Amino acid sequence: MAMSIPRTVLQSMMKEGAKHYSGLDEAVYRNLEACKQFTDITRSSYGPNGMNKMVINHLEKLFVTNDAATVIKELEVQHPAAKMIVMAANMQEQEAGDGTNFVLIFAGALLREAEKLLRMGLSPSEVVDGFDIALKRALEILPDLVCANAKNLRDPSEVAKFIKPTIASKQYGNEDFLSELIAKACISIYRQDGSFNVDSVRVSKILGSGMHASEVVRGMVFQREAEGDIRKVENAKIAVFSCALDSATTDTKGTVLIKAAEELMNFSKGEEDLLEAQIRGVAETGVNMIVSGGKVADMALHFCNKYKIMVLRLNSKFDLRRLSRAVQAIILPKITVPTAEEIGHCDHVTAAEIGEAPVTIFRQEREETAVSTIVVRGATQNILDDIERSIDDGVNTFKAFTRDARLLPGAAATEIEIAHQLQKYSQTLPGLEQYSVRKYAEAFEAFPKALAENSGTKATELISNLYAAHNAGEKTIGFNIEGEGASTLDAAEAGILDSYLVKYWAIKYASNAAMTVLKVDQIIMAKAAGGPKPKENKNWDED
Repeated sequence: MAMSIPRTVLQSMMKEGAKHYSGLDEAVYRNLEACKQFTDITRSSYGPNGMNKMVINHLEKLFVTNDAATVIKELEVQHPAAKMIVMAANMQEQEAGDGTNFVLIFAGALLREAEKLLRMGLSPSEVVDGFDIALKRALEILPDLVCANAKNLRDPSEVAKFIKPTIASKQYGNEDFLSELIAKACISIYRQDGSFNVDSVRVSKILGSGMHASEVVRGMVFQREAEGDIRKVENAKIAVFSCALDSATTDTKGTVLIKAAEELMNFSKGEEDLLEAQIRGVAETGVNMIVSGGKVADMALHFCNKYKIMVLRLNSKFDLRRLSRAVQAIILPKITVPTAEEIGHCDHVTAAEIGEAPVTIFRQEREETAVSTIVVRGATQNILDDIERSIDDGVNTFKAFTRDARLLPGAAATEIEIAHQLQKYSQTLPGLEQYSVRKYAEAFEAFPKALAENSGTKATELISNLYAAHNAGEKTIGFNIEGEGASTLDAAEAGILDSYLVKYWAIKYASNAAMTVLKVDQIIMAKAAGGPKPKENKNWDED
């Protein structure tokens, strides 16, 4: 029998106020219950008919979204076991950019099935061993289910078709329009060498009009007004300065006694002449636009207007860097005459208004640009934020295709096929692990069940229909979300396809998170930092 430290001894070893839980009842079941409750939060947000969550964070900012990544980020989960699943979902977000809800639902389903096994009498280590065998087998089955390839990533219609299922899970009904926008934006920055940077697709959110007024701009859009009188420049040559557009000031202070009006006129003439000489020098190189990272002085603006130079001020150093990348300019730390290599180029720069918002648009005519911007229109800030999150998922899906072009059938077809094959596989195993493998397979049923429940369909009827089709060898049959009742369709023919990479990492991260939670048999919490809370005295009189 393994030796265990008596609780009284353990408590005497630690500071007063420390907490300790051990054993199946106190630690394991408590962790499983917390994780199940947590994963149930986002379960009703899965699929095109998923419900929105209203989350108010610690800063009292309101979020109305069905994006699981945003919900778990703003919830600030405190329970240590639930935090492990949050970490797995965050890793999925970083690795694939989508599929966070898949991780949460699958991890929750695995822990729910694991609890049944533990109550049957299996030990946590036996359950973990069985889950490990099932995970390896599931990842072996996955490549056999590939039904298509996203080969031509420069064809907007083909890319839009593959991005559409990702967008439909967030913006059902608007997926056709949004997927075309995202496809255009992604293809315009997709390099010939195959490199793709998610950060190069920017989103500019402008209130007003409707979502269908959104457009893609090859270049950048800043919600700032141009500083001077020049509002439009064609074939712009751009100088980018990180400093303020102003005359140099001395560090020392002094007092000057002025006795005549002429002395007052001539007092700052030297500074003015120097500033004019600097701006004239910049203008003589052919530069007709200056972008400044600091303040723009009135005198400098006067000379820029005189030499027909458009001026824009950007407060963010990150915007400055992105713009310099977009126009291929080099950022200069002080006002000097730029060389030909340091000057950027843009086909059209226009100061305009979209709705009531003043904007400055840098638009390139060439097919391939360094930065592309999607200008999103919408009635409320919450709608704009939710569309931005959908665009982010779509762009990350495109990035996943650049790394691995394989596609799996969607609409829960892949999950049911893996479950079907794993149940067959469990019958070939001789030991106790066969129970764990079977329960691992049953955990995949959580996805068609969630889709059915969120669509108002009988889940048991749908799962039996799907199993019947997959038993007959039809591997791509999934749930028809637009059909009557628990109807099915061929997901591959219908064009409902999921990224192989997203599904691969989601299964892996969710399984590892669930196994990590199951391996915990003791919870030891140190005393929280900080002194005792001040006593409440309701009758305290300030006077």
